[in-house]
Amino acid sequence: MSSTMQRASQTSLIRSNLAWFFLAMAFLYIFYTNILLSDNGKDCPVNATNLSAKENTERIESITNLSSTSITSKVEGKKEEEIVKMLPQRSQGHDTELKHIVFGIAASSNLWETRKEYIKVWWRPRVTRGVVWLDKRVKVRKGEELPKIQISENTSSFKYTNRQGKRSALRISRVVSETLRLGMKDVRWFVMGDDDTAFIVENVVRVLAKYDHRQFYYVGSSSESHIQNIFFSYSMAYGGGGFAISYPLAKELAKIQDRCINRYPALYGSDDRMHACMAELGVPLTKELGFHQYDVYGNLLGLLTSHPVTPLVSLHHLDVVQPIFPGMTQVKALGHLLDSAKFDSASLLQQSICYDAERFWSITVSWGYAVQLMRGVMSPRELEMPTRTFLNWYQRADYTAYAFNTRPLMRHPCQKPFVFYVSKIRYDPVRKQTIGIYYRDKASSPYCRWRMDSPEKLESVVVFKTTDNLRWQKSPRRDCCRVLPSKKISSMYLWVGNCQEGEISELVQEQTL
Repeated sequence: MSSTMQRASQTSLIRSNLAWFFLAMAFLYIFYTNILLSDNGKDCPVNATNLSAKENTERIESITNLSSTSITSKVEGKKEEEIVKMLPQRSQGHDTELKHIVFGIAASSNLWETRKEYIKVWWRPRVTRGVVWLDKRVKVRKGEELPKIQISENTSSFKYTNRQGKRSALRISRVVSETLRLGMKDVRWFVMGDDDTAFIVENVVRVLAKYDHRQFYYVGSSSESHIQNIFFSYSMAYGGGGFAISYPLAKELAKIQDRCINRYPALYGSDDRMHACMAELGVPLTKELGFHQYDVYGNLLGLLTSHPVTPLVSLHHLDVVQPIFPGMTQVKALGHLLDSAKFDSASLLQQSICYDAERFWSITVSWGYAVQLMRGVMSPRELEMPTRTFLNWYQRADYTAYAFNTRPLMRHPCQKPFVFYVSKIRYDPVRKQTIGIYYRDKASSPYCRWRMDSPEKLESVVVFKTTDNLRWQKSPRRDCCRVLPSKKISSMYLWVGNCQEGEISELVQEQTL
């Protein structure tokens, strides 16, 4: 019994000691935990919600300063070249110059004697770079200021099954690739065009300088003909109007183009073959409305006097339409238009709209080309819409045939526009402005019974304009136009330039007291 009692007393003693031990450990844990929390609270950030706005600001500034100091200390030991590599490289697309662009011109030996005259008008010897690609050799006269002539490679091995088209489409579709293989240096862009395409080269540069030439770009525009776009594609650049391909894309195209061409023997032309290859490469068309295919017939007046608010890049089908200036050959008329471009290529054909409040006239200026005066007041929404002075590609007067809005010719004799075509432009260094003189077209005007002043009394319109070479580096906007005082009954004076704050195209009449 005594041994049993002894074991029981030992057991109870152990239990009591264990209880005190755990209580002591718990006390020590709580004690040291409080000490640690109180010490860490001095250095650890406090919840921002419990701080004042000032304390929050001070803490944010201290963290920012610590971060910047840390980054600076890490970078100090590195070489300058390594630092540059870490930073994102600046796009070189904005410093593209004319020397970086190579033109590939598709031509035919049968039409060479007439078509080469168009090339002479816009080509700049020893400045522009490019090649004319012909199907066979032609006579070259000494001293002719033309691009270098090359003969296209043989394409007889490629299939062509389209009954309406011509096999020359195969040859023309390879112009960019063959130009690439010539190995020209310092090329950023290849621009394709036909022998009856005229380029405004400064505006080609302005448009392409917006894009990074190191990326894949296929730049151009669709046709003016809705039916043509339906038949071919709204996503296709039309080669006559011209299109541009960046150098890296041209390299990729050259690798696959021959295989691509063989997959599409039934296609009609060269531009739809190019489009098919672009689709295989997965590169969409980047549209620039300044490339003009001009799939129309007749008089381009309505289109040229209502040009979109974008640089004029090209004109095509000059053999099909009437001369753009009356009384001239088409070649001379084209040269006359490009004479205006020498003074302000960025503003060529750009439309301005204003009103003569005293005589209730509507006025549109297509700078460097023509001024139109109309009796009565027409809204800018109407005036910026092309008048149908032209026919569609199928020589029909069908307003549904175009890929843009148009307005009909005015039937009322009093609403017929009076057209003043540019005669000459000069630069005035005193005013620092261009001065353009536009003379009225002598075509007879129909009799009008309206009892209001007639523009028929005017012989000329003088347009003053300040050149703005940086206009396309800003958001697009039409120039504004103002009627200036004139002491001559036979002349009207206009000012055209950047709109002032709050200035719009509206008829403003002086209020009489």
